[in-house]
Amino acid sequence: MKIKRVYEKFDKDDGYRILVDRLWPRGVSKEKAKIDLWLKEVAPSNELRKWFSHDPFKWLDFKKKYFKELDSEKGAVVNLKKIVVGKKDVTLLFSAKDVRYNNAVALFDYLNALD
Repeated sequence: MKIKRVYEKFDKDDGYRILVDRLWPRGVSKEKAKIDLWLKEVAPSNELRKWFSHDPFKWLDFKKKYFKELDSEKGAVVNLKKIVVGKKDVTLLFSAKDVRYNNAVALFDYLNALD
């Protein structure tokens, strides 16, 4: 499983591409994005997303709150986990400018902790 900004160039090594944002990325057509699945259900709530605002000082609190939200979305998480296990290559796509502090990084950590 990999993580990548949706604005980066498509690569065949991306495998199955899953957008994990609640909002569609600005300025990206569905054709250009080459997304196999848009899984909004595993994205942070609008309230949490706005509160976090990619502030590195809020990162640990964001992760705790986001993990709590993911715990309540078991169906979507189980679905995502099945996809990840069933595919050779999976890339989680996000649109945030910050590549270190974003929901895809947190989701990656969450999924790895489930193993």
